[in-house]
Amino acid sequence: MAKPKRVYQSWKGNNKFLLDGRLIFGPDAKSLIITFTLILVPVVIFCVFVASNLAHKFTTGSIGYAILVLAVVFTKYVLFLLLSTSTKDPGIVPRNSHPPEEVSGYDSSASIDVGKPLPRTKEIIVNGLPVRVKYCETCMLYRPPRCSHCSVCNNCVERFDHHCPWVGQCIGKRNYRCFFLFVSSTALLCVYVFSMSALYLKLLVDDYGTAWKAIKVSPASVALMAYCFVSLWFVGGLTGFHLYLISRNQTTYENFRHRGLRGDNRINVYYRGCMNSFLEVFCSKIEPSKNNFRGYVHEGASKTSKGGNIQVTEVDISDEDRRVKVEDDLEIGDDLMKISQRRNSQDIGDIRGRGSDRSPISRSELDFGFGLESQFSSRSESRHSGW
Repeated sequence: MAKPKRVYQSWKGNNKFLLDGRLIFGPDAKSLIITFTLILVPVVIFCVFVASNLAHKFTTGSIGYAILVLAVVFTKYVLFLLLSTSTKDPGIVPRNSHPPEEVSGYDSSASIDVGKPLPRTKEIIVNGLPVRVKYCETCMLYRPPRCSHCSVCNNCVERFDHHCPWVGQCIGKRNYRCFFLFVSSTALLCVYVFSMSALYLKLLVDDYGTAWKAIKVSPASVALMAYCFVSLWFVGGLTGFHLYLISRNQTTYENFRHRGLRGDNRINVYYRGCMNSFLEVFCSKIEPSKNNFRGYVHEGASKTSKGGNIQVTEVDISDEDRRVKVEDDLEIGDDLMKISQRRNSQDIGDIRGRGSDRSPISRSELDFGFGLESQFSSRSESRHSGW
């Protein structure tokens, strides 16, 4: 009798697994090598050519060596956050083996007999307000609120933020905290290396009298300062951008779709105040993974999703509606770098809540929690069928 396969061995997504399913990566996990190199090489140069020499400039030896030790420890912490982000299940929703059997207000048997597809949307209540969720034809389930299907990993991910090619993984509900800490810690590491390199260069100028002679003695200091300055525009700006998103309880994906629509009066049904938004990200308990990748696959076992008391709203079924939703997640990852540079020149302090001056809530503004569906659907008709 053949030994049954484990879940990760028959996984339908594009993920890669290591250590018998204990570690899960995205399909572009090789990009981690580049990210590791961009972090490790400058730190090694700093420790060898700057920190070790800087230690001898202080009369108290412990202070000088503390600079070297702090750089090593901080780098290990950054790399740990990078691995935690890229090897953790971001919040993948287990896909069904067949379409849902029950949807309140919809006859599923008629769909099977006639070949009629399931309703593309149905309505649920979030924080007392109605929100429409979409049906994913790939995963054969109705996506939870704020869930989206990543076209790179081919999975539905809860609280989908974006697919980050630098960490080779989706950023979602279960690894967003690690991702933010990684980005912000990398920005602090850039500031630290830049500051210590500038300090060492200043001490050399005091010793040799001119900046040119100091640069000739330690060209590594100048190179590190230039590298950290450029890097800080990216990771520093990205940190500011995500602080802005956290304060509004918004994801990158929601922000990009929101900015792509006309008007600014959008209702965010997930926003409960700036302080609560930060507490939700940094202090809430991370839910366990819904996937047991090391479990065995049971042949013939089927998993269904029940509609419960969820009521079907609009049913707009056509041949074009059966197309698979594909999101340009890698483009979002690239555009984040452009936004991060702009965020550096803006004042993050003008972030404020959106509760007091909102206009009366309309039904169209509540679609998908941000008033997206009603206007986005009309725009998508004129675009290529990539959604």
